[in-house]
Amino acid sequence: MKEITYPSPDRIIEYNILILELIKVKKSDQAKVLSYSKIKEVVEECVKDEGDIYDKSLILLKGITQKHPFASGNRRTAFITAKDFVVRNGFKFGIKDDPSCAIVLLGVRERFYSDEELKEWIQHGKIKEFKRQN
Repeated sequence: MKEITYPSPDRIIEYNILILELIKVKKSDQAKVLSYSKIKEVVEECVKDEGDIYDKSLILLKGITQKHPFASGNRRTAFITAKDFVVRNGFKFGIKDDPSCAIVLLGVRERFYSDEELKEWIQHGKIKEFKRQN
């Protein structure tokens, strides 16, 4: 079995810097780490998980989105980290690079989706529409 390549916390920080240079949503967006330990924790959870690549990428996607270790760009950073992790390990990333993914990532942040739904999204790009819970 091929050894899995994991992102380092420093690589995830580099993704945050890059993504904020490429995709500025607000003028106030800034590449600033709020919690290095949360980034490290997400990577450690990913490494320890005994699931497949898609289970592990789900940990990266949810962990960065929900633990909010950056001042700005957490969802964008989570997306690119999960995508790079899947592709770097030789698997297919099913989500298209499309701004419409932003609403799904909002649903990830708000814990709207189950792990099974998110894994399906990462593998095949299919997921139900996000609707805020009232």
